[in-house]
Amino acid sequence: MSLTPSNSSLAAARVRRTLAFRLTAAYSVVGLVLLLLATAGLYLVLRVELERSTGLFLADKLHVLRTLLRERPDDFDGLREEIELESAARRYQQFYIRLLDEHGVPILTTPGMTEQLDMATLVSRTRGRPEHLVSMTGRNGQAFRIASAAAPVGAAMDRIDTIQIAIDVAQEEGLLRRYRFWFWTILGATAILFPLIGYRIARHGVRPIEEIAATARRITSTNLRERIRAEGYPSELASLAETFNAMLVRLDESFAQISRFTADIAHDLRTPINNIRGEAEVALARARTVEEYRDVLESSLEESVRLSDLIGDLLFLARAESPLSDLHRQPMNVGELLTAVREYYEATASDGGISLVADGGQESITAALDRPLMLRAVSNLVSNAIAHTPRGGSVTVAAFAADAELCIQVSDTGAGIPSEALPRVFDRFFRADASRSRSSTGAASSGTGLGLAIVQSIMSLHGGSAAITSEPGLGTCVTLRMPLLGC
Repeated sequence: MSLTPSNSSLAAARVRRTLAFRLTAAYSVVGLVLLLLATAGLYLVLRVELERSTGLFLADKLHVLRTLLRERPDDFDGLREEIELESAARRYQQFYIRLLDEHGVPILTTPGMTEQLDMATLVSRTRGRPEHLVSMTGRNGQAFRIASAAAPVGAAMDRIDTIQIAIDVAQEEGLLRRYRFWFWTILGATAILFPLIGYRIARHGVRPIEEIAATARRITSTNLRERIRAEGYPSELASLAETFNAMLVRLDESFAQISRFTADIAHDLRTPINNIRGEAEVALARARTVEEYRDVLESSLEESVRLSDLIGDLLFLARAESPLSDLHRQPMNVGELLTAVREYYEATASDGGISLVADGGQESITAALDRPLMLRAVSNLVSNAIAHTPRGGSVTVAAFAADAELCIQVSDTGAGIPSEALPRVFDRFFRADASRSRSSTGAASSGTGLGLAIVQSIMSLHGGSAAITSEPGLGTCVTLRMPLLGC
């Protein structure tokens, strides 16, 4: 026996899974339930009101007869008119009354009452329930409401008669029966119409989702400029489309950045490798002296160090962006950290005729930081500042606490950075211009273009951020901000 499901079962399963089907089912069920509750409530209200109207009519009749018996006990004609003649004159909703004396002997009876009702059943149904409305079925199957009440006779009330009253409620029952018929008819019709109407509404509602899905299917790594047109969409779907478009913008920018990053990596890796290869080929082209071979080896070693630094920086950025990256915080004096950086770069700054100052603040600032990472971040900034500050300039490293944040600033009096380049200075491999790519001695800088990107990554790991301000010809200031966590 084959276990492969048939095409019809797969199609049925797909229909059950569609959003339009689920919305249609929800619309239909909710609509039918609400209609059922509404019509059932109206039915109950109608039934209660009809019974209330019947009860008020019977109570009014009992009150009239009691009044006649108490105030005019000798007015036999008035009693006869109320009991025998008035009911006979009614064409619809007839009522029947029987007046019994204190011994249970009938005094007056509405004509036809005994033919319509079984008197023994009437007496048994009303016994012990004075003036309570009781349902009863007549001899011919009609529905009646019956009641029995005691009626004192005369002002002295020396005799108590009994009034038995019954009203034909067949018309009320017919009205309720017709209501129930139309109720089930309308409910059955709506059970057919609701799914049809609900499906059309659901299909219209999910059409924007299908358009969004169709647009998403057209998007590939080479076609990220596709956008969803949200005009005419409901506000919720328009918000979804705008969010989706914003995501595509970010993806497009990320892919473009990755493409530039890949090209920059290829360029920066190829340059030292080509240099090493070229020097090796030249050295091997003919016999060389020991000094010449030494020069070639020194040059190759320099390029290898540059290549190793580049690879190390790339590996660091890859590890820093990993979600598993963790910090090893430890209590440290920020002033001592800045002093250590100044002492390390002091000789380099002196050789370039640059003044290097470290200011740890008037008060000692202690924070829980990852010391190796913070040393690297501040060192990168100081190295950049020294490299791009002319002779006679100054580089200042300062730290201070403000609003529960630790701030470290590295400022210089160098050439500065053009304003149009500032938004991209933290991008990988980005170099502002030739003036920022050369050292203070005029030689080409050996930087990889990853220094500020590494600083930004270290700040992200510490839950902080890096910001830069610069004016061409006046200098640059980089500010590191991070939460000031205690030890």
